[in-house]
Amino acid sequence: MTLLSTFSTNHDEEEAQAHAYSRDGALRDSVSGQRLDVIFSLLSSNDRQQVELCVEILDRILMALSPLYLVQNYRTELQGGLTHPNETVKILALTQIGRMVDHPDAATEILNNEDILKAVILCIREEKMSVAKQAIKSLSKLSYSKPGLDKLFHSELLKVIKQVMTTSDIIRYRVYELLVEISSASPISLGYCANTGLISQLLSELTGDDVLIRATAIEMVTSLAHSQHGRQYLAQQGIMDKISNMIRGAETDPFSSLYLPGLVKFFGNLAIMDSPQQVCESYPVFQSKVFEMALDTDPAMIGVALDTLGLLGSTVEGKQVLQKTGENVKAVLLRMSQLASSGATELRVRSLDALSQLLTLMPEQQTEDLLALTESWFLLLSKEPMEMIRSISTQPFPELHCAALRIFTAIATQPWGQRLMMSTPGFMEFLLDRSAGKTKEAKDSKFELVGSLAGSSTAAEILGSQHYLRLKTYLREG
Repeated sequence: MTLLSTFSTNHDEEEAQAHAYSRDGALRDSVSGQRLDVIFSLLSSNDRQQVELCVEILDRILMALSPLYLVQNYRTELQGGLTHPNETVKILALTQIGRMVDHPDAATEILNNEDILKAVILCIREEKMSVAKQAIKSLSKLSYSKPGLDKLFHSELLKVIKQVMTTSDIIRYRVYELLVEISSASPISLGYCANTGLISQLLSELTGDDVLIRATAIEMVTSLAHSQHGRQYLAQQGIMDKISNMIRGAETDPFSSLYLPGLVKFFGNLAIMDSPQQVCESYPVFQSKVFEMALDTDPAMIGVALDTLGLLGSTVEGKQVLQKTGENVKAVLLRMSQLASSGATELRVRSLDALSQLLTLMPEQQTEDLLALTESWFLLLSKEPMEMIRSISTQPFPELHCAALRIFTAIATQPWGQRLMMSTPGFMEFLLDRSAGKTKEAKDSKFELVGSLAGSSTAAEILGSQHYLRLKTYLREG
């Protein structure tokens, strides 16, 4: 008899029972016990459909059991799941072990069982990325406690980690991913990782001979820079200067297009997390390279430049830094306008998204100077920028339609934007036309635009009471 016939009648009952118990409750005889043992035993079947049904049932039931009860009663079964040939069984086991590691009392039991943790580490080298990702996620939870960090880095497990790293370049970078994940948790966990020498090994790969490895290394280093203590560590190691020099040296490297976008993204992220002005002043080569890439002919270079400029310009400080570049920012705005009108679809959307970030000002940011800045940037886009953006929004591509509406949303809260909307023939009719844009995304974008306009404190005065009331009616009708 198959599992399907044995358990399909009990499936709903099992699920109902499972959900009836709180996480810290003791789910005992009714769901666990003999019937649960039978489901575990059926995981050894060669019938993939049966195994996956088992996994589905077990997943629902085990999630209702407390991690401590699981580790005390089903540790052996879950450990066996880590070496099962079916990836869904491995993921089930890894998910439950992740819950145990996250639970103070259950974690103690797991930390006393080195074999389980060793098996989890070995899952990082599994062919299926989904299995490796779950192993990394579960292991990273060890960084939440000192006993967990001690177990991972001050025991035989460190040898297992280093052994796994030798499998291949791909697996080595999965281990780096784990180390970066752990390092990001706290300065203490970063200290543990740094003391292994493996973070230094990662940083040395930034300047290795293999350009593809270099490109992957910069992604990892960028992730490490997301935490403040990570940025401090990288600064202490001289990594910002090293990356700045790599950007400078990229001009003479025929393979630089493979890793240059990553270097620029690193500084873009750094600027938005720390200070755009400080980063652009300290590493001028970054800013000049972004402008150069925006005017490039390589779509990969242009795309990264657009995203980076949008990121920089999303803050007031970033807008002011860009404005100081004078002709450079004007040239880039013109390029964005050209790309938005006639580039490849992906670059058109990225141009429009960058422009909407550059033009956005929160109500509290709307000083006279900043309003003059965003208005001047908008008017640089075309002789008739309102008509240009509206024309893009009427094209039969939902992503373009929504991206164009986001630009109107950006200027809708600013008095000069509202005056332009009022003085553009047919714009209010376009705004209130519910027949334009058939997709849910398009309707949502239009609704957000109308909401931003109607919610502005200057809208009633600039638009006039008749238009203002029509906007309010539009919103009320949903």
